[in-house]
Amino acid sequence: MSVRFELFHADGGTRARRGRLHTAHGTVETPFFMPVGTQATVKAVGQDDLRSLGAEIVLGNTYHLMLRPGEELIAELGGLHRFMAWDRAILTDSGGFQVYSLAQNRKITEEGASFQSHLDGSRWLLTPERSVAIQERLGADILMAFDECPPSKADRGYLEQSLARTTRWLRRCAAAWTRGAGALFGIVQGGLDLGLRRRHVDEVCAVELPGYALGGYSVGESPEEMHASVAEVAPLLPADRPRYLMGVGTPVDLVTAIEAGIDMFDCVLPTRCARNGLLFTTEGRLNLRNATHARDPRPPDPACACYTCRTHSRAYLRHLFAADELLALRLATLHNLHHYLELMRGARAAIEADRYGAFAAEVRRRESGRAPA
Repeated sequence: MSVRFELFHADGGTRARRGRLHTAHGTVETPFFMPVGTQATVKAVGQDDLRSLGAEIVLGNTYHLMLRPGEELIAELGGLHRFMAWDRAILTDSGGFQVYSLAQNRKITEEGASFQSHLDGSRWLLTPERSVAIQERLGADILMAFDECPPSKADRGYLEQSLARTTRWLRRCAAAWTRGAGALFGIVQGGLDLGLRRRHVDEVCAVELPGYALGGYSVGESPEEMHASVAEVAPLLPADRPRYLMGVGTPVDLVTAIEAGIDMFDCVLPTRCARNGLLFTTEGRLNLRNATHARDPRPPDPACACYTCRTHSRAYLRHLFAADELLALRLATLHNLHHYLELMRGARAAIEADRYGAFAAEVRRRESGRAPA
C-alpha cells in the first residue's frame, strides 16, 4: 500500500494507541493533528512556520482547489506539494463536507452533488469518480472517499437513504482509485444512531482500504453526545488501520477521542479562534481582546515555549488586535497550533508510558480553566 500504518504500542489503561503512518512524503507519528490548509495554505502562517512547529502533515480541500486555482493548473505546476512548497504529507478532503455546509447551493443525486460556486455562482458537478481523480491529480498522500455528511440529528429515514448512497459512492471511489501514490480512506457516517453507525462500519470496512474515518460529528450535537458515540464506534474500526475523526475539535474532544482509539484529527478551530483573538492555554482559554490585558506584561501562557509566548506580552498582542494589525493573526495562530501539536506530543508520550488516562484527565482539568486540586 502507498500508505503503511505501524501500530507499536497500546496504552495499558485505555484504548489509546501509539503508531506511525508511513507516506511517500515522510513518516507521521500518531496520534496526530493536521493543521487545515483548505486552499493550499494554513491561514496566517507560512510553510516554514509549520515546519518549525513540527507539523508533519496538513490538510487541503478538493472542492476549494477545484474551483480555484483548479487541479489542472496545480498538476501542471508539479502537484500540490510543489505548488505550495510543502515537502511533507498532505491529506485532501474529498469535498463531501461541502455537501453538508453548502446545503442551500447544492443538489444531491445518485450521480453526485451539483454545487453553485460560492465564488461566482457557476454550476459544478462533483461525483465520486471526479473527486478521486482530482485528489490524485493534486498528488495527495491520503485521499478521502466522497460521502454525504448528514446533520447529526437528521431523522432516521433520511439517514438510511444517505448512508446507502454513501456506501454506493464509496464503492465507486474504490473502483476509480488507481492505487498510485495516494491512499484512499473510507468514511463512516450515521449521525448519533449507534445502530446505523455500527451497520455503516460493517459496510464501509467491507471495502478493503488503507484507512478509515468517522465523519458527521461536530455538526450540531453536544460534545457529550459526540464523545459517547465515538467511544462506541471507534473501537469497531479495523485495529490494523489508521482511524481518523474528521473535523474535531477542542483539546478535550481530541484527548477523549484518543482515549477511544482514534489516531488522526483535523479541525479549523485553533486557527479560526486565533484570528478572533482567542488562545488555548494551559490555564484555560484566553481572550486577547479583553481590556484587562491592556497593561499585562505576562506572556499569553507562561508554561508555553512557542515563539509568541517566548517573545511577546498579552499587552502587545491585545494592542495588535485592537489596531487590526496583521501580525496579530500570525502570532495568535502560531501559539494555537503549537498548543495543539504539543498536546499530541504529550499524548504520544503518555501512551508510551502507559499513563494516558491520567494525561487525559489533566488536559480536561486545565482546559476548563480550573486551578489544580
